[in-house]
Amino acid sequence: MRLRTIALTNLWRRKARAAFLVAGILIGVGTVVSLLTLTESMTGQAKATMETYGANILIAPDTKDVGLSYGGMSIGGLSVGEHFLRQGDLESVDSIPARRSISVIAPELVGAVTAKGQRVLLMGVHPAAEFKLKSWWSVDAGRPPANGHELVAGAAAAKALRLQMGDYVTIAGRRFTVTGLLRETGAQDDQLLIAELGAVQSVLGKPGELTLIQVAAEYGAAPVDEIVRQLGAALPEAKVTAMQEVVKSRLHAVDQFKGFSYAIVGVVVGIEALVVFITMMGSVNERTHEIGVFRAIGFRRVHITRLILLEAVVASLLAGVLGYLTGMGVTYAVLPAVARDAQVAWTPLLSVAAIALAVVIGALASLYPALHAGRLDPTEALRAL
Repeated sequence: MRLRTIALTNLWRRKARAAFLVAGILIGVGTVVSLLTLTESMTGQAKATMETYGANILIAPDTKDVGLSYGGMSIGGLSVGEHFLRQGDLESVDSIPARRSISVIAPELVGAVTAKGQRVLLMGVHPAAEFKLKSWWSVDAGRPPANGHELVAGAAAAKALRLQMGDYVTIAGRRFTVTGLLRETGAQDDQLLIAELGAVQSVLGKPGELTLIQVAAEYGAAPVDEIVRQLGAALPEAKVTAMQEVVKSRLHAVDQFKGFSYAIVGVVVGIEALVVFITMMGSVNERTHEIGVFRAIGFRRVHITRLILLEAVVASLLAGVLGYLTGMGVTYAVLPAVARDAQVAWTPLLSVAAIALAVVIGALASLYPALHAGRLDPTEALRAL
């Protein structure tokens, strides 16, 4: 009879002990899978949430004459002064080594203009980049500008100028069509008329000039401080500032949760190994006479050791599969309560890792009981028969 057959038979004969062993490993593996999946899911949500905050790096002219107001720039007296970035600076931003860690580069030019007899702020942007960066911008019953003769109006600006969808507004002799109205944000965006960058540069008479460049760095890529350093080296005449409060606070929260989860995983793995060790030692002690019979009919020590290990591995393999399924089920049940908008993160390797973890823990925790069983003296084991 093969050792594999004997191992399966022994597990089947001792269903209660086998079930206890499988349950102990299952709970441990399920807890580990659930914690790791929750961590990954909440990390993904944190990443998505951070991206909705828009820019986390601002590039502005390095001058003491310009204060802070819109996006890090002062519009004091509805003027931005004489200090500007250049269009060519975008190429410098695009050429830094950490470029792959940047998700959005949004150049802006802001200036005061007269529209319908009133002084307002006109902002030039690359619409695709700007609306991606500022995901909270919502255009009611319209769309972003698609060419140099269209604009969208902030809520306050539209109200002051009495603008509606499809209206025309003339600025410095250039006629713009209102293609959308921004939903009220409660911020300075409400005061703006927003048009295509090239058109605004032409209207303001500032070709190739920029007020500032907003940059969004991807979460989990190159550190924001490193991107700022590279941008500062590429643009020595500009002031590069990271919005550290927003970025670091969220990164710190995510890292704290990860650290807590890994600590819990370590404790669970330790308890799981202890459960397996105690269960297998109890099983060996109960089977002293049986092991003596095996030794008497010709089984060597190595055979007994392999038999005990094989039983533990079979039980661990089953527990690993069930533990993974249980852990994912718990994640689906718990995640909506701890992170309402998060999506369960499926990691293909996690299932393999969970099963491997169960088998490794089962085998290592059973190693001493298996060696102990192999060292049993057959004459002592048979004496009480």
